[in-house]
Amino acid sequence: MKDYDLIVIGTGSAMNIVNAMINADPDIKIAVIDKDEPGGICLTRGCIPSKLLLYPAELIREIGTAGIFGIDVEIKNIDFKNVMDRMRKHIFEDINMIREGLSDDENIDYYTEVAEFTAPYTLKVGSETITSKMIFLCTGSRTLIPSVKGLDEVQYLTSDTVLEMTKLPESIAIIGGGYIAAEYGHFFSAMGSKVSIIGRNSQFIPEEEVEVSALAMRVMSKHMNLITGHEVIEVQMSSDGKKKVVARDRNSGEEISVEAEEILVATGRGPTTDILHPEKGEIDTDSKGWIIVNEYLETSQPNIWALGDAIGKYLFKHVANYESTIVYYNAVLHKNVKVDYHAVPHAVFSHPEIASVGLREKEAIEKYGEDKILIGFKKYEDTAKGQAMDAKGYFVKVIVEAGTNRILGAHIIGPHASIIIHQIIPLMYTPEQSAGPIMYGMDIHPALSEVVSRAFNSLMPVAHYHHILEHHN
Repeated sequence: MKDYDLIVIGTGSAMNIVNAMINADPDIKIAVIDKDEPGGICLTRGCIPSKLLLYPAELIREIGTAGIFGIDVEIKNIDFKNVMDRMRKHIFEDINMIREGLSDDENIDYYTEVAEFTAPYTLKVGSETITSKMIFLCTGSRTLIPSVKGLDEVQYLTSDTVLEMTKLPESIAIIGGGYIAAEYGHFFSAMGSKVSIIGRNSQFIPEEEVEVSALAMRVMSKHMNLITGHEVIEVQMSSDGKKKVVARDRNSGEEISVEAEEILVATGRGPTTDILHPEKGEIDTDSKGWIIVNEYLETSQPNIWALGDAIGKYLFKHVANYESTIVYYNAVLHKNVKVDYHAVPHAVFSHPEIASVGLREKEAIEKYGEDKILIGFKKYEDTAKGQAMDAKGYFVKVIVEAGTNRILGAHIIGPHASIIIHQIIPLMYTPEQSAGPIMYGMDIHPALSEVVSRAFNSLMPVAHYHHILEHHN
């Protein structure tokens, strides 16, 4: 049995802590375990490879608007294989660099095996048994595959295996109506595939504000077939060799079918704890299998900590990085810092782009009461830059506490949403969380940032906002 100062499972965000600990103590001995390629889900099969694909898709959509501005341009060819190869080249270079770093570091024993608990603070890794009084669990997540009749009898893609494609499918049916479906729907439709997205929720991208999702659906429906409120009940092979997806309307019970060359299953991600066997380490999990942690990110077993996808809270890389800082403060520096999720941002890199931070309107009303919040709203086209871009219909929505102008949430749909929301996010991490600096500061004119400041300077009661929204739609 080998004894370590620290055992880390997963080579994603937990490596932030590992690097800091090695810099502080050159004699520390750490076991780093990852059964998959090193770098974590974000690098190997998540946000990084997908964004390397989505940028070319965004260029295609941008070029497609050139005619509005009197520019006669034509896309003669899209080399799908080249797009995919470029993505894989960048990813493999980063993976190999991380692998070499782990293998060559004298402070680290790098295990590329499955790890499982056999007792508290004790793990079996391949043929080795290792132990430590400090363990970090950054075990990630995996694709969830729904129980659908016939699905196992056909070949289908997931957000993991889609990255291995070399040939553009003529058509693709995406099962699922959330972030992953929206992004890959955008990608494949821009590349030239006929795309159908089938979501069980009545709202497309149900994690977003209702009006954001509604606009996204209207715009994206121009490029693909979007079906909401339908449960996929069966997958079959059709007579011409295509795959047929049969779905039932969750309200009427009426059935429809969609035929496509390929199927992409994008129905979310789940825990990997069935492999880890945390129960043998006396580590509690919830009913779905996510690792339970307290407000300091410590598990039920003292000095075993968990972060990132493993705890099932917010499955975003930036959240995992933040959580790695909290674990470092608490596990290593003994600071007792509580985790704070009041302003978790995210973006959907679809077309149109979507970005959000903090509370949605319904959540804000439930928490504070309708009379205690104000909503600001401004359309891109009502600014000089938005008008120049012909950015019609897109908007910024902000939610603040009445009386204090404390920012509670913000939701943006339109060009560069993931960038301009960063005018708001830093203010939500100040002591006052006030919109004042945006409201009373000076914007460059005419810059797109004006749409944010004007949204904050158009605050109104909830009822009045919905009256305006009806007129807007």
